Amino acid sequence: MTKTEPSADWYPSVYGADDEIGAANLLTPDVLLQAVGLVRKGKALPLAVEVNRQTPAFRHRSFKLFNVQPGQQAGLSSGPNKFTFNDELVEGWTGVGTQLNGIGHIGIDNVYYNGNKAADFVTIEGVKKLGIEKVPPLVTRGVVLDMAAHYGQPIVAETTEFSVADIQAVLKKAGLTLRKGDVVLFNTGWLELIGKDDKRFLEAEPGIGMEAARWLAERQIVAFGGDTWASEIYPGKSGEEFPVNQFMLARHGIYNLELIDTRALLREGVREFLFVLGQPLYTGSTQVNINPVAIF
Repeated sequence: MTKTEPSADWYPSVYGADDEIGAANLLTPDVLLQAVGLVRKGKALPLAVEVNRQTPAFRHRSFKLFNVQPGQQAGLSSGPNKFTFNDELVEGWTGVGTQLNGIGHIGIDNVYYNGNKAADFVTIEGVKKLGIEKVPPLVTRGVVLDMAAHYGQPIVAETTEFSVADIQAVLKKAGLTLRKGDVVLFNTGWLELIGKDDKRFLEAEPGIGMEAARWLAERQIVAFGGDTWASEIYPGKSGEEFPVNQFMLARHGIYNLELIDTRALLREGVREFLFVLGQPLYTGSTQVNINPVAIF
């Protein structure tokens, strides 16, 4: 957006016309210190799923890993100490498996967070603004909402839209109130489908709609997500394509965390924890594979 162009109702950002990190601005020292106070048992759990060529992925995406052994296939080694090694080459999309979707990933008619137009910052070698490399470490309180338990279903039906009342009921049962800077994760049981019914896994999913998205944004969370591949009800009831992601990422700079595995946390009875994420800094990428850690 140039100085002579009019603003839309969702930009410039409340964090400034030049801001590139959105809701990550909420992660103040006070927010981090409060989250650290949740660590009492000294236990850490990964929140990612394994990624391989069988991992179901959105539409065109795929992932393949090749082990390359320079010279070793011919029985060669290096030096008198017979040095050998394994090397891996990945041919894959950054949006396969557990992932961080940055605020430059989703746009509205080719306009992205803070009014950035695709023609001005998107190139074949990546984005020149809003890249994942700009995102600071996300270290804050994580909250997991067990929607499967709330609905009494091991796998929540794909037609289910989480209402604000549903979310409030789960929070009340857990004795929790959302705070500024939180990461909010939903457990739906959807990961149980991987490897068993990948077709169903990808065709639709339960999740939040626009009512809940607006309510969560008002709570000033830094990221939302869970164990599904889009973190919102799909297909949307209005026929729109991923309106929640547009609202959260493009309009509010709130990050999306997909395919987050909170099953082990729930088995431990944990509903709030220290969420730690330091993502790979792929310059110019708008999304990236991640393995967040829950510490409690």
